Amino acid sequence: MTFWTRRNWMTLAAVGGFVAVAVGAFAAHGVQDPKAQDWLRTGAMYGFMHTMATFACATFMNVGARRARLAPAFFLGGVVLFSGSLYAMAMGAPRWLGMVTPVGGLMFLAGWAILIVAARGVDPQG
Repeated sequence: MTFWTRRNWMTLAAVGGFVAVAVGAFAAHGVQDPKAQDWLRTGAMYGFMHTMATFACATFMNVGARRARLAPAFFLGGVVLFSGSLYAMAMGAPRWLGMVTPVGGLMFLAGWAILIVAARGVDPQG
């Protein structure tokens, strides 16, 4: 049995949503530095958006878009790299870590491209 089941993707997405809300609240109430606040808000927004996209993948799969099962790896991997690097820099990590952020953005784009292709597998009459 594989670890990467729909249930596990959805569980990880729920964890990602929890983290995004917590980080957004921390940015609003626990950080004074405007640059750090901006990084935290941006990371939280993209993280939340892509955890929701991961949940949408389950719906895609239920209506026949089997290729949508590939997108969560890109969405959640992108959250780790994109949002995670912004969170880390906001907490004082070295700025060179920002070189990781665009890789996460490319992973987001790859996930959306997979959903574009997967949408072609949905029954047009349904």
